[in-house]
Amino acid sequence: MIKPLLVLLLSTLMSLTAHAADLAVKALSPERLPVNGALATLGLSKDWKSPQPNTRRALIIIHGRLRNAQTYLRSAERASYRSGLRSSTLLIAPQFLDQKDITKHQLKDNILRWHKDDWMGGEAALGPVPVSSFTVIDEILTKLSDRKLFPNLREVIIAGHSGGAQVVQRYVEVGKGGADLEKAGITLRYVIANPSSYAYFDDKRPETVDPKTCPTFDTWKYGMNKLPAYAGKLTAEQIEKNYVSRDVTYLLGQLDTDPKHPALDTTCAAEAQGAYRLIRGHNFFNYLQQRHPEGLKHQLVEVPSVGHDGDLMFTSPEGQAAVFKPFAN
Repeated sequence: MIKPLLVLLLSTLMSLTAHAADLAVKALSPERLPVNGALATLGLSKDWKSPQPNTRRALIIIHGRLRNAQTYLRSAERASYRSGLRSSTLLIAPQFLDQKDITKHQLKDNILRWHKDDWMGGEAALGPVPVSSFTVIDEILTKLSDRKLFPNLREVIIAGHSGGAQVVQRYVEVGKGGADLEKAGITLRYVIANPSSYAYFDDKRPETVDPKTCPTFDTWKYGMNKLPAYAGKLTAEQIEKNYVSRDVTYLLGQLDTDPKHPALDTTCAAEAQGAYRLIRGHNFFNYLQQRHPEGLKHQLVEVPSVGHDGDLMFTSPEGQAAVFKPFAN
């Protein structure tokens, strides 16, 4: 009798989790950032309107498909406290809203919103202007490159878990904001934690895939076909060259091995990358190593005893070491 009840309970929990992304967010991030005549929503650990001479590191933390930016901001705060670097770190949590969020919270029409999960691949906003979610990240990096506001900033980390990790992985490939930081002498690193999928550079996949039955397996955000407008005229070769030259850490939960996890991408395009997140991460990393046996500035770190949990990933010793590692010099 107990076993059927347990199965029913687990089934109900998975159903609720699967449908949670269809609900409007409970908590809105309070801050606003001008982007191309509209306003992006974000949370901050410090007021960045005035100079911050004590800030040496900035962490941009990207939420998952639930759009719960404030939850991720609190996780980043816990991680920074445990690392002992809280006072010298600015935490930034952009929030990519859906139209249902605008309606529920009666927000003004000048607030950016996307259609469902389009923001994960850098697609244009639904309104009020067609701005890519990647442009929002660009604007944050431009703000951080202002030496009048951040005279002693040395490093920026862009990190994400699950759906947020999908954003980060694709931004590493086509993102433009790093140029402003480089001009200002500020280092940029990336931490990609437990994404459901990756964007490959050619049509090779670890699992057999039939293009006739899965025609989207090599289109963006899984491959280089039909890139978003944000990417401009970049070719797959240019994107790959940029990608492998960047400082990237893949953070994978050792227990993120459920092929039926309610938030796992189970489309044929994702399944071609492996059965579950842990193996998909290893498959992609191995793919990069085979294509670039020398000069790959990436590392893969497994987090013991952790599954698909953003808070545990980033507050773990491995997560803290990946995000808050000592400066290079």
